[in-house]
Amino acid sequence: MKKVHSLLIALAFISFPALSDIQLTFGVYTSDKATAMVKQFRPVLNALEAKMTVKLNQPVQIRMQISKDYQQGLSNLVEGRVDFSRFGPSSYILAKKNNPEINILAVESNNGGKTFNGVICVHDDSKIQSAADLAGKSFAFGDENSTIGRYLSQSYLADHNITASTLDSYSYLGRHDKVGAAVGSEQYDAGALKESTFNKLVKKGAPLRAIARFENVTKPWIASSTLEPKIAVSLKESLLELTDPKALTALKKNGFLPGSDSDYEKIRLAMTDNRFFAE
Repeated sequence: MKKVHSLLIALAFISFPALSDIQLTFGVYTSDKATAMVKQFRPVLNALEAKMTVKLNQPVQIRMQISKDYQQGLSNLVEGRVDFSRFGPSSYILAKKNNPEINILAVESNNGGKTFNGVICVHDDSKIQSAADLAGKSFAFGDENSTIGRYLSQSYLADHNITASTLDSYSYLGRHDKVGAAVGSEQYDAGALKESTFNKLVKKGAPLRAIARFENVTKPWIASSTLEPKIAVSLKESLLELTDPKALTALKKNGFLPGSDSDYEKIRLAMTDNRFFAE
């Protein structure tokens, strides 16, 4: 009896892992510096953890996984290595094509709407005033899978009779901040990046000037095809109900709105627009 009693006392002081905890992985790719992305998303994930813990009556923990590029981030969601992700519109469309079973949980709200701007910028001292002045100039795009950094900016250029053959040269630099830095240091005459990154760089003193803006659809948050339906419902509700000021300030959005695949039809059309490469 003494041995049993001693064993019970010993067990009382042993900390066992909570096997019932729900462990989720949130995936993003590096559209900006990794440190900036952690600062942007961690407060949102903390708020979601708190809401989902109450809804599911189980502790929820969300780990953040930052992929080195768009392609890795896309494949992580498609193949179920992460439970949910935040993508740009074109990455969502590519992922949906590769795995039709992924689903939009919610889309980001920008002042109550589902749109925000991309920017074409030049050095502040440049004589370039509009897209029409870009003939014979060099241009910096973002990632080859980027909605703003490639597809929408190339469609905008084509609308203004600027194509690959009329530019002197062009390159894909990856992240939006790299595009801004390259234009600001006059490595390229012009470049395309998201407006929020442009504004941040200008605020820090980068010598950049916008010559054009074009509309994009806000980013979707997407559930993997392997996410348990009950958890997906809780996550969707928690996103749509999110009002935490700290989290939304970090995200630089006003909240979340219901979203559907049809919201991104405009982007699908831009992705099939090959006029930029016409001879």
